[in-house]
Amino acid sequence: MTTTRKRAATGAMMGLALGDALGFPTEFNDVPSILAKTGPWREMELPRPAIVTDDTQMTLALSRGIRTAAGRGRIGPLRLAGPVREEFVEWWRSPENNRAPGRTCMVACQLLKTPERDWRDASQLGSKGCGANMRVVPVGLVPDWTEEERAGAAQLQSALTHGHPTALAASDLTARAVYLLARGAEVTGLVGQLRSYALENRTRYHERWLGDLWTRTPSDASAESFIARGWDECLAVLDRLSAALREPSPETDPCLTTGDGWIAEEALATALHCFLLFPEDPLTVLRRAACTAGDSDSIACLAGAFAGAHLGADVWPRAWEGRIEYREELLAFGALWDA
Repeated sequence: MTTTRKRAATGAMMGLALGDALGFPTEFNDVPSILAKTGPWREMELPRPAIVTDDTQMTLALSRGIRTAAGRGRIGPLRLAGPVREEFVEWWRSPENNRAPGRTCMVACQLLKTPERDWRDASQLGSKGCGANMRVVPVGLVPDWTEEERAGAAQLQSALTHGHPTALAASDLTARAVYLLARGAEVTGLVGQLRSYALENRTRYHERWLGDLWTRTPSDASAESFIARGWDECLAVLDRLSAALREPSPETDPCLTTGDGWIAEEALATALHCFLLFPEDPLTVLRRAACTAGDSDSIACLAGAFAGAHLGADVWPRAWEGRIEYREELLAFGALWDA
C-alpha cells in the first residue's frame, strides 16, 4: 500500500494524540494502580474528555514551524530554527500549557524567548529527557526531504531544548522509524534497519544544522566523539529491545526490559517495544503503552505514531478520533503531508 493511499501521516498524527490522551491519566502511576483504576489493560477506553498533554501540543508547535519554514523554500537550518523557536515560545506562553510539561522544555523555552540569544545558549546540554523525541514525529512524515535534511531537522528541533547527544540521536532515530514505517518497511526488519542507521551515523555530526553546539560540553574532544556518545546509548537500548523481542511477553510491563521512557532513548525503545508486540493491532499497542509504570503518555504517543504510520489513518475508531483534543489541526497536518 502506498504512503498516500494509506494516509500514513494522518494515521501517525492521530495515533500520537490518541496514545497521548490514553496515557495521560496513567502517567506517574505504577501498573497495579493503573489496573485498579482502569480494569484489564486490554479493555482500556479513551477518557472523556480525550485531553492530550504537552507531547501533542509540542508536536503541533513543531508542525506549525515546519509548515512556515517549508512555505519559504527549501528547508535548511536557519529557515527552520526561527519559526520552530517562535512556536516553542508561543507554546511556553500559552495558557493551555498546563499539562505537567517537562522542566527542560520550560527552562529552554524561557531562554529562547529572548530574541538576541543564540539558541545554542538556551539548549540544555545535560538533558536527554524524552521531550526531545516525543514531538519529532512530523519530521518523519514531511515528504520530499533528503536524508540529510530529515536528520538535521530532527536533531535541530531536539537541540533547541535538549542538547545532550543522546537526545539528538534518539530524536533522529525516532523520525527515521516513522519515516520507514510510513513507507511500508517490514516490521520484522525495523530494529535491524534502525541499528544500521545508527551505526552509519555514529560519528556524523551535523555541523550545518547544529553549529558549534558540541563545544559547549568540555568533556568531548571532538564533534565526532560528542555525537558518538549519543548513538552508542541508542545502540545499547536497541540491543535491549532486540533481546526483549526474542522472548516476547505481552502481559509484562515493557518498561521492565527497555526502560521507563523518561529519557529519550528509552522512550523510543519502549514505544517500539509496545508497537512490535502487536504491530497489526493498533488499539492493543496504545493500551499496552498506556499501562506502563514509566512515562506512559510519551510512550503511548510514540507507539501510536508508529502504529498509525504503519497501518494508516483508517485503523483508528471514529468514536475515538471524533473527540480527541486538537482534532482539526491534527487532521490538517496529516492531510498536508499525505497530499
